Amino acid sequence: MRTSSQFKRGVLALTGLLLASVTLSNAWAQTNPTRAERQAARVDARQEHQAQRIQAGVTNGSLTAAEQARLENQQQHIDQLEQRIEQDGKVTRREALEMERAQDRASRHIAHAKHDRQRARR
Repeated sequence: MRTSSQFKRGVLALTGLLLASVTLSNAWAQTNPTRAERQAARVDARQEHQAQRIQAGVTNGSLTAAEQARLENQQQHIDQLEQRIEQDGKVTRREALEMERAQDRASRHIAHAKHDRQRARR
């Protein structure tokens, strides 16, 4: 038969375990972003990289002013698409694919414009 002090120690131990598990689950939830958050971070990083590629093309003269304007306009459309997709707080696989395809298309356009032998006038 258990004494009251043994019972209290058991209850305290169980309470400690419960508190530890709640703390760990909260920490895990904070460090593991949702699919929408991961997708948003990936899209933002890729948008930033593409903006840097456009700027590099302007700097080295491989993009004309018209190409720069067209590519930056395409990036603005992708930003608007991202805002529309993330508006409801959920990103479906179809929406993620739509965003991925738009960024793939923009990346091809950047590469083509930078290597099409048109040079900016100096």
